[in-house]
This record gives sequence, structure tokens and C-alpha cells, in this order.
Amino acid sequence: MSVTIYGIRNCDTMKKAFAWLDGHGVAYAFHDYRADGLSAATLNGWTKRLGWEVLLNKSSSTFRALPEADRAGLDEAKALALMLASPTMIRRPVLDAGGRLSVGFRPDAYAALFSMR
Repeated sequence: MSVTIYGIRNCDTMKKAFAWLDGHGVAYAFHDYRADGLSAATLNGWTKRLGWEVLLNKSSSTFRALPEADRAGLDEAKALALMLASPTMIRRPVLDAGGRLSVGFRPDAYAALFSMR
């Protein structure tokens, strides 16, 4: 199974996810969307499957620093534009495990995803 983890290297939640994957012998590719960017096609695909509300991290410092006008009246198009412009607003990590997606890090969810109960 091909596994890719998307996020930002220095994020504490990412570090926990990396440690879990490494500790359970799961091979993965890392995509740093701050350094490598994120395509609109990838983000649109995630949004169709998960919903933009799941992906947009409204508690991120980047989102909270936006002017009120940018935060007001959020809809899918506006949220996608914000996340593409500033990928740090995307909740992390996003894990793609053979086409199955998981957002955020919870050890029990990762164990279930990889059937390691």
C-alpha cells in the first residue's frame, strides 16, 4: 500500500504522526505542503471526499490572523482559495493510505487504518 503523509515538518502533531508511523514500521512518503506546495486538484479531491470544513483549521494562527472580511461568509470556494494561498490553514496531517484518507492524528484511527489493533 502506498502511504503519503501531507503537512508541515515542524508541526507537533506531524511529529507524533511520524513517530507512530515509524514505530509501527509503516513506510511512507512525506509531502511538505509549505515547501512543496499543494495542487488545487489534490485539495479539491480531498474536499469532495471529506468536506472543506474538515480540512480548514479555523484554530490555526494563520486563519485567526486573517482580516474579519476574509473569515466572514466562508463557503467551499472561499475556503479552498484560502487553503491554497496559505496551506498552513489545512488541518494536519492528511494521511493518504492507499486512497483512504485520514485528517489529524489519533493513534486509534491510525491503528484501525492499518489494521493494527
